[in-house]
Amino acid sequence: MIYARALGAGLERALETDERVVVIGEDIADPYGGAFKVTRGLTTRFPERVRSTPISEGAIAGISAGLALAGYRPIAEIMFGDFVTLAFDQIVNHISKYEAMYDGTVSCPVVIRTPSGGGRAYGPTHSQSLEKHMFGVPHLRVVAGSLLHDPELVLRHLLAHTYPAIHVEHKLLYPLHMIEPERGLDGDLTVTRVASSEDRLPTAVLRAVPREDCSVTVLAYGYQAELARRVVERLAVEEEVFAELLVPAEISPLDWEVIEHSVAVTGSLLTVEEGTAGWSWGTEIAAHVGRELFGRLRRPVEVLASAADVIPSAREREAEMLVGEDAIMRAVRECAG
Repeated sequence: MIYARALGAGLERALETDERVVVIGEDIADPYGGAFKVTRGLTTRFPERVRSTPISEGAIAGISAGLALAGYRPIAEIMFGDFVTLAFDQIVNHISKYEAMYDGTVSCPVVIRTPSGGGRAYGPTHSQSLEKHMFGVPHLRVVAGSLLHDPELVLRHLLAHTYPAIHVEHKLLYPLHMIEPERGLDGDLTVTRVASSEDRLPTAVLRAVPREDCSVTVLAYGYQAELARRVVERLAVEEEVFAELLVPAEISPLDWEVIEHSVAVTGSLLTVEEGTAGWSWGTEIAAHVGRELFGRLRRPVEVLASAADVIPSAREREAEMLVGEDAIMRAVRECAG
C-alpha cells in the first residue's frame, strides 16, 4: 500500500473506532479529498465528522482547540506545511499550553497533519520544511511520517494520549510503498523497531550487519530517511561500508536512549534533514550527543541539511539546494572513514 492510502486508512480507522474523532481542513471533502487525496472517501462515510473549512489556518487551529477542550479528538489538516506559520499563535500560545496553564484539569489533544518538503518545484512558499520552528516547544510533540511506520499505529498512539502533536508528512512519500515490518530489504538490510518505553513512538533501526560491525550511525526522518535507506543499502552491497540507520517517528522530543545506544557503539553520527541549515534538528542532536558521548565519538557529529536559502521554483536549482542521495552518500562515506 502506498503511504497516502495507508494514511487515509488510518484516518478512516480512527473515525470508525472513536466517535470523538473529528477531521477538518481545507478542501478535504469528496470528490476532491484534499490536495494530496489522503482524505478521499471520508466525507462520504462520515459526513458529520469530516468537514471542509474556510481558507484560514488560524481558524482551523482555533476550532481544533475548542473541539479538543470540549472533549473531541480533532485531527486537522493544514494543506501545506508552509502555512503552519499562520497557525503559530494558536499552536504555541494556546494549544500546547492549556494543560499546564490549568494544572492538568483540562487537556487539548489536537493532532495537526501537514504535508511538507520540496522536490516538486512548487516554489518558495509551498516547498519548505519548517518543522524546526516547532522543535522544543514545551508539551508539543512533532511526529514525522515515514515508510517504516504504519500511519494507523502512529495515529492510534497519538489519539491515546492527551498531548498535542504536529504530524509532518513529506509530499514525496505519498506515492511510495510502505515497507513491511520485520523483513529483509535489498542488500539484506533488516528492519526492527525499538522504543525506550511504551509511551514512546518507536524508532526504526535498519542495518545489514550487527551493530558492532557498523562504522557510523545515520539519523534521519521523513523522505530523507527513505533516501538514506537507499544509500545505506547501496554502500553495504557495493562497497561493504556498513551503517546503522535510525528513523524516529517522533522527532521532537527525541528518544535519546535509542540514539545513544547506537552511537556509543559506532562512534560516529550523521544527521540528515531537509530543513535549512542552521539552528536545526541536527545541531541540537549534535550538542546533546557531543555532551553525553564525548569520550565515545571518533569524530565530531556531522549535520547534513539543505542550503540556508529560499527554495527556488526552478526544478534544477531546487535539486541543487535540497539534500539528495549524492550528498548523503558522500557524508556517510566520510563519517564511516
